[in-house]
Amino acid sequence: MSVGGGASVSVQTMANVNPRDAAAIVEQARSCAERGCDIFRITVPDAAAAEVLREVKKSVEMPIVADIHFDYRAALASIEGGADALRINPGNIGSRDRVQAVARAAKAKGIPIRVGVNAGSLEKDLRDDLTRPLPERLAESALRHLKMLEDEGFHDVVLSAKVSSVMETIQTYRILAEKTDCPLHLGVTEAGTLIPGTVRNSVALGVLLSEGIGDTIRVSLTAKPEKEVRTALEILRSLNLRPSGPAITSCPTCGRTKVDLVKVATRIEDALEVLYRDPARPSPFPKVAVMGCVVNGPGEAKGADIALCGGDGDFVLYVKGESICRVSEEDAVGKVVEYALRLQ
Repeated sequence: MSVGGGASVSVQTMANVNPRDAAAIVEQARSCAERGCDIFRITVPDAAAAEVLREVKKSVEMPIVADIHFDYRAALASIEGGADALRINPGNIGSRDRVQAVARAAKAKGIPIRVGVNAGSLEKDLRDDLTRPLPERLAESALRHLKMLEDEGFHDVVLSAKVSSVMETIQTYRILAEKTDCPLHLGVTEAGTLIPGTVRNSVALGVLLSEGIGDTIRVSLTAKPEKEVRTALEILRSLNLRPSGPAITSCPTCGRTKVDLVKVATRIEDALEVLYRDPARPSPFPKVAVMGCVVNGPGEAKGADIALCGGDGDFVLYVKGESICRVSEEDAVGKVVEYALRLQ
């Protein structure tokens, strides 16, 4: 797939399972692809892990990026193993001759490289230079290694420069966008668990994308990769950079709620994301309401294609505003999916 040059902003995530467990990586990659992931990254710490990448490539159609730290030989092995792209870290990849070796091998195979700078592993000279703001030093690191690659005649490069601070993230990428036309991969590194991480990524990436900065993104969360993908999609949808997803209306719950509304609404949302990502089902998304009680439930149901109105341990199912039947919590998700398919 294309990155930059007018292509749509792509969504990335990264495997968080054992890098030597090919089956687990494949399962995670497929799950993320079902939810809208475009590019999948796996860590390759050594040549043995590159052989695992080779196995993963046999079962995953999505582009696979080999994430390389410390050992440039792992990058060379990943190229031979069929990686679609590399990510190298200027702060730990080693000397210029090692970068040159990777660039030459990648160029021979037509494999792009992302120069991935990180505040936590910045080169020593830049890390110790406290006379300049961190965003300036992060940008310099990325541009320094971009030039190193370009000196080798290698121009298929993506840049990223990540830090955990929202404002420093914005400042860093603004500098890079001003100084280079190279495609930029956006992200807030070490952003935290689901709620703070979602907020930090949404603010930083939302500001940058709204300014036209960024070609591919990863929402970094201390959570499952599927959550990263879902959050990234919602950021892009909110900026009209992706088509809207399933329209799920759900109430905040209160003391009147006698069903596990959070679980049911979350499972419905996830099921519809997967269902409507299937290219064989291109119909418009239905509007679905998942309500906790009779205060607003019936009213919301009249404006929805499919609705659930919570009762005492079960739901009333509505379709096009008409009450159809009562369903248990256990059957609620399946019934919504069933009627979503019928409405196509």
